[in-house]
Amino acid sequence: MTDPLPMDDKGPKVPPSYPPRTPPPQKKPVEAPRPQPSTKPVTHSLPLPGPGQARLQARQPRMSIRARRAANWALTGYPWVAGQAVGKVTETVRAWGYTHPADDALEKTVRILVGAAAADDGRRISVHLADQDDMLLIAVLSHTGSEPDETILADLAAVPGTASCGTDTSDDGRRVWAVLSTERPRPRTTPAA
Repeated sequence: MTDPLPMDDKGPKVPPSYPPRTPPPQKKPVEAPRPQPSTKPVTHSLPLPGPGQARLQARQPRMSIRARRAANWALTGYPWVAGQAVGKVTETVRAWGYTHPADDALEKTVRILVGAAAADDGRRISVHLADQDDMLLIAVLSHTGSEPDETILADLAAVPGTASCGTDTSDDGRRVWAVLSTERPRPRTTPAA
């Protein structure tokens, strides 16, 4: 025969018809600390400019353009997009009412910047343009982890109207930029003998 069910003061103890209660899962599993992103080296030193030369910089601030006119374009990372970038930059600069720098100076600057970014073999590049205090900033990002290449700085500094230029790396990838003056060039005068 069957054993009698155990009894307590409320009646017979009957096994429950539902599964027993399971403990709740842990709120957050224990895991190792996440690795910090590696910092990329920045250009360490550049030669100091001489009198009348453009200032070369290679700092690593985060790029932000605020409280001024700005435009940007995402382009494919091929060398032949330089012509497309030249057209967009020149059209925007002229639409903003600037007559200087001359078209050939803009073209040379944009071609150097885009050529350097396209040489990094990324899938895309982005061209950024901004103005402030009669100066134009043209920055091109390659969106790759390439190291800064200082060889283009001399070419950028040689463009008429270049106030400063530089290259560095950031989380966005390699960045090359130039600041151009929009003031009309002053005619050179020779001192009286």
